[in-house]
Amino acid sequence: MQPFHISFLAVLIAAVVRSAIGAAWFAPMAFGKSWMQLSGVKPSSSKHMMRAAGLNFIGNFVMAFVLAHAIQYASATTWGHGAMVGFFNWLGFIATVSASGVIFEKRSLKLTLMQNGYQLVSLLVMGAIIASWS
Repeated sequence: MQPFHISFLAVLIAAVVRSAIGAAWFAPMAFGKSWMQLSGVKPSSSKHMMRAAGLNFIGNFVMAFVLAHAIQYASATTWGHGAMVGFFNWLGFIATVSASGVIFEKRSLKLTLMQNGYQLVSLLVMGAIIASWS
């Protein structure tokens, strides 16, 4: 196996874009109010939100970095192939784990679908960015 190149700029941009998608997805005008009600989350101080956003960005960067490896292993070089790798990572890891939460923990299906929609959209976009920039 030959060594491969990961574009850290693409990984960084994918992490920023995932953060932006999350901010829009969970904004009060989108799913934010329903998410807060279903998850029991209360509005937080701006200091807490800044710390949470920073930690979340680190997680987004790690996710983008790992996805970049999956994209390289799949030899995906177009936005469509990258989105497909993102989809299969969502299906194989996120959808299956969250489904078990609904089945065994009796979590809200509506909340799970709302959260999974964000995960799916962001992984599709991140995969497209990383594959087309690698």
